Amino acid sequence: MAKKKRRIVEEAPEEYEFTPAQFDEREFILKDIYGTKVLFVVTALAVVVGVIAALIYSIANGEYWYGGMILSFATVLGMKKLLMVLGFRVDLLEMKTMLGNYLLFLMLALGICIVAINAPFM
Repeated sequence: MAKKKRRIVEEAPEEYEFTPAQFDEREFILKDIYGTKVLFVVTALAVVVGVIAALIYSIANGEYWYGGMILSFATVLGMKKLLMVLGFRVDLLEMKTMLGNYLLFLMLALGICIVAINAPFM
């Protein structure tokens, strides 16, 4: 027996129209500027904590190296409250922005401490 040929009926393509969500440009820019201000404060705080950690290290002749580490982590744990005391509304920032600030603080404080405990400075 011969097979019957199937005739493919082409369906009309569905019409899809992309409608973007509402975007408030002013709110985006203000949030970005606010996040940048917090970033500058976190950076300045990291430099200060890095220098203090280097001073702790050099005063103890390298025996209490963990003093600077404890200071850095304690500052990270209290950073949200510290920023609130300084007048920043941390609740306006996203969690991933604050996590980035915390990691930046730890890396910058560590880098400043390492640079400060080496030959040209100490």
